[in-house]
Amino acid sequence: MNLHEDIQRIRQMMISEEMVQSDAWKSIKKTLDILKKKKKVLILSCSNRYNWDEKNLDIPKSKMIAMYLNDELKDSVLIDVSELNIVPCEGNVSRKDGNSCGLLKAMLKDKKKNPSGDHRCWASYNNPKDELWKISKELFESDAVVFFSSIRWGQTNMFYQNLIERLTWIENRHATLGESNLVKDIETGFICVGQNWNGENVTETQKEVHKFYGFNPNDDLYWNWQYTKDVNDETEKSYKDSHKKFIKDTKLPEEK
Repeated sequence: MNLHEDIQRIRQMMISEEMVQSDAWKSIKKTLDILKKKKKVLILSCSNRYNWDEKNLDIPKSKMIAMYLNDELKDSVLIDVSELNIVPCEGNVSRKDGNSCGLLKAMLKDKKKNPSGDHRCWASYNNPKDELWKISKELFESDAVVFFSSIRWGQTNMFYQNLIERLTWIENRHATLGESNLVKDIETGFICVGQNWNGENVTETQKEVHKFYGFNPNDDLYWNWQYTKDVNDETEKSYKDSHKKFIKDTKLPEEK
């Protein structure tokens, strides 16, 4: 290794160490303090993991935070979004004949699935096996909802993105159809975990998305943990070390 390569290696090491977060436990504590004051909290975990060994479960980092908060709260509901059958958005918000998202005739006609009568989504209407209702039913009964996601290639993962697209009818109801805002009193948060790229930007973007939807975002409930901001650190060692660092930074138990 020549002098130039050596200097570059040291520089990258310094960047990596400088950017690693170490006080995520403070954010978890603040989050918990806020949520304990709520009547009912909906916790939506959107990260997945395949497990080869049932005796040695690998739980996504963001889900570990979600599980911890759920255990500490008295009145909360935890839903693993990745385990639900939520079909993709049909894109009815931009049809050639106009925006038909969230129309009254798209109401899910099932008292058990839609007791409030406010679930209006054509994808649910057209797909009897769709399970978005399991989320909307709890959402409309909650005064706070916190979304959890992993960062994959600089964006939220597919489970969160699919979910937020499927909730478009909530925004469309008041923004386009001129009806009431169903979620104006529901406080929101977004907590995500990533390896090395774009976590802060994703978090800020989702806060803006939630504002557009009509939710009431709480700044203290929007935060992310990211192992490093060295976007070029794709080493196997980095990925292995990130889990240990996450446990250390959050002070969470590895197994629940």
